[in-house]
Amino acid sequence: MSDPTDSEAEAEPQTLPLDAWHRAAGARMVPFAGYLMPIQYEGMGILAEHLWTRASAGLFDVSHMGQLLVSGGQAADALESLLPGDIAGLREGRMRYSLLLAETGGILDDLMVTRRSDGFYVVVNGATKADDIAHIHEHLPEDVTLNHMDEQALLALQGPKAVDALARLVPGVASLTFMTAGAFAIDGVPAWISRSGYTGEDGFEISIPAEAAEQVAALLAAQPEVKPIGLGARDSLRLEAGLPLYGHDLDDATTPVSADLGFALSRRRREQGGFPGHARIMAEIADGPLLKRVGLIVDGRQPVREGAMVVDAEGSEVGRVTSGGFSPSLQRPIAMAYVPLAVAVPDGAVTVMQRGRLFAATVSPMPFVPHNYVRKGAPA
Repeated sequence: MSDPTDSEAEAEPQTLPLDAWHRAAGARMVPFAGYLMPIQYEGMGILAEHLWTRASAGLFDVSHMGQLLVSGGQAADALESLLPGDIAGLREGRMRYSLLLAETGGILDDLMVTRRSDGFYVVVNGATKADDIAHIHEHLPEDVTLNHMDEQALLALQGPKAVDALARLVPGVASLTFMTAGAFAIDGVPAWISRSGYTGEDGFEISIPAEAAEQVAALLAAQPEVKPIGLGARDSLRLEAGLPLYGHDLDDATTPVSADLGFALSRRRREQGGFPGHARIMAEIADGPLLKRVGLIVDGRQPVREGAMVVDAEGSEVGRVTSGGFSPSLQRPIAMAYVPLAVAVPDGAVTVMQRGRLFAATVSPMPFVPHNYVRKGAPA
């Protein structure tokens, strides 16, 4: 969900628990979010890895992300003082997408929160986890504890056949539905597994001890439905799914309303307030933001990339592309951009300027490719 900040990009990259495993599997490793991570694997390439995930199951290493446990009697109240989601109302084993907000209402990070028997399990972006931990810790009361679970690895198994592969190894995991989670074991290794992900596909995220990461990754990759997939395809998959990437489509100058993430503002919290930026966010809900995140379908075959300008009839910049690429599923260029509210209407025509060239584009609803989440229980 995020990209490295300038300072982290300059720092020496760390290695993942699966670094040697990735290299043995033929991965090309690149710096990302402060880590050396696989961008693609020998013999496939990003396009093939993308399409394999859409048709079967891809295994992603997302161990760079931060796994936190917030516990204590007032943990729900403490998190609600920082997030706009209904955290107190989460039942055990249920998870929610939420936003860590600045006092201005800007987005410091996007994250997942799950209620467990021992507290709230929170997954934050890799590039922002140090700042997130410091920010959350600063605002916690003394009786609430934040534990950075840096001894855990995190794998994502994504795709329509992910459930077939994982259920063969983890009895009962197929009973999970989208945005639910529970404790399981895989090959004798304790695993916290959620039915979630960031590709738009059905799938799972699997938290395991880092020391067992190679054992579990090898077992998963040995399933006939599964191939290891790199960051390149993860980015094109999440773009097709209309999912924003922190550091690109979201930052601390972006509000939930501008980012079109109103679903992350729970009804109770909108009415009661008590989260950072509440007054500004409610005003934007009532009056509309100046700019809004939209999807774009770009004419032709040439993708427009992050930083390309959305321009008016006089060629003046009125908005900006924050993510863009060629959609392997749709076989055409797609993008996300922030545009003035008056332009953010379905089928509206816009013009994008990239390196002096003009591209015609049309505002499109997102996701570009329908989500494939399992919202009702499959047979266990």
